Formats: sequence, structure tokens, C-alpha cells
Amino acid sequence: MKHLIDMSQFTRFLVNSLIQHADRMKSIVKKGVLDDRLRGKTLISLYYEPSTRTMCSFQSAMIKLGGSNIFIADKFSSTEKGESIEDTIKTLNCYGDAIVLRHPEKGSSKIAASISDIPVINAGDGNGEHPTQALLDIYTIYSELGSIGGKLGHPMRILFVGDLKNSRTVHSLIQVLCLYENIEFIYISPIGLEMPDEIKDYISHHRITQITEYHLLEAISVADVVYSTRIQKERFDVNANVNAKTLSLQYQITPDLMSRAKPNMILMHPLPRNDEISREVDADPRAVYFKQMEYGVYMRMAILDWIICDNLN
Repeated sequence: MKHLIDMSQFTRFLVNSLIQHADRMKSIVKKGVLDDRLRGKTLISLYYEPSTRTMCSFQSAMIKLGGSNIFIADKFSSTEKGESIEDTIKTLNCYGDAIVLRHPEKGSSKIAASISDIPVINAGDGNGEHPTQALLDIYTIYSELGSIGGKLGHPMRILFVGDLKNSRTVHSLIQVLCLYENIEFIYISPIGLEMPDEIKDYISHHRITQITEYHLLEAISVADVVYSTRIQKERFDVNANVNAKTLSLQYQITPDLMSRAKPNMILMHPLPRNDEISREVDADPRAVYFKQMEYGVYMRMAILDWIICDNLN
């Protein structure tokens, strides 16, 4: 039995294997071929935080593989009666073959995995990690640009812009990108929402260049990938005097900025977005954030096949 808790579990070989398996899943879906490899299997989706894309993506992936899904939101669970997450996990072990868990507390998925007899998949834990998002993001980069990493001595430059302190999607994506070579990271964020030192130390250990002195105007002109993320006001202290809309507009990706970007760059976002990307940018073919969601179904099909059936073929 295996769990999917954080990116420390992954090697470059395993990530590449999942990318290739996601391609096979994409082919199955595009050809309209029925696939029932998970028939008779049940996925339990346990969400203590709101979700649209992750929840629907996993459910869609399970259905496309012939399995079934049980969805539980915290307000409909015995959590409302004071039940601990440990007791909830032990109970759900009786009903399914794997648990997808989203929780507001960092480390919650690791706790769940420590007492679960069925696989636990981390669907986001506070400002910690979101490993399946990182895997669909790396699959998006591979699918859109044809490779991961630079070519002929030119590094692939990845610009992260927004709330880099609290974005678990950024933290997980960076860790998987560190498995590859010839990459540079550029950071642009509001004061107080910079990349955490522990993440920067991790990157330095992998000898990847980190750049912080760019302004957005010049950074977007050199980036191969722009990864925008929203200001996560739900992670702020309740007494914090922060205007998320104002901060978002200061770092907003607009058509004017996109006109300065490379013709073959890609603009990504884990969604939901607020004001950090202008709606006018949606028509730009380089804006791939909705395609990310499609890629997410294929990658999560691959993940479920791997986690539940130990299959990467």
C-alpha cells in the first residue's frame, strides 16, 4: 500500500512515468474508449475545505476508470459532532479503497496516512503541499512546451508571481521542478508574502538559480512559464489589515503585459483566480489555466491507477 502525501516521495523517474501514464489516459479519453480498470473500487473524497477543480477532477477521473466515488464535506460529517480526524479516517477505511483528503491544517494528510489501512492522497493541506496539483502542473508544462527544463544551454525560466508564502501549489511544483535540470526561478510577490526560507533553502540545495530583483514588466519578457497565484486571504491572521484586491491588482497579468511576453511562453494558474489575471487575457492562446484543468483529469486518472492498482503501464 502506498500513500501520496508530499513531493519528497518522488524521483524524476517516477514523475516521468506518471507523465507517460497520463498521456495514455488522455489517449483513452480522446478515443472514447471505455476503460473499467477500477470497476468495483470506491474513492472516498473527504473535504474540510471548499474545492471545485480538485474535487471534480478526482471524481471525473474515477468515473472514467469505471470506479465510484463517495463525497463527504466536513459540515455533513461527524466532525460537526466533535469527531477527530483519526476516528473519521478509521471509519472511512471500512467503506472505500482510497481516501482523497483536503484539510486546512498543514501535516493533516500525514497524520491520516499514519493510521489509515487504505491509501491516502493529499488534496491540499493548509499552506503545506498539494502534490497532485504539482503533478498536473508539470504535465501541463511538458504537454505545452514539449519538455521540462532548458535546451542548448538556455535555462527554462519560471516566473512565480503572487502569494508565494501561502501557495501550497507553488511549494509543491517547485519541489518537483527541482528534479529537473537547467531551470531558473524568478519570484515576484507583495512584501510579507515572499517565498518561505525553507523552500528557498531546498532550492539552493538543488543548485537552482533564484532571482528576486526583477520587476514584473521585465520578468514576464524573459519567462518561459508564468505561474500566477491568488492572494490567499483565508490564510492570513484574522487581525491582518490586508486588502487582497489591491495587492492582486498590483501584480495583475494584463494584455499589455502579455504583449511583452515570449510568443511561446505559457501562463498558468491553479485557480480559482480573483483579480490577478485580467479576464481579457483568457483569449490569449498562451493562457493555459483552463487547459490545466483538463490535463488534471488525465494525471489524476494515472495517479488513481497507480495508487489503487499499483499500475503505471
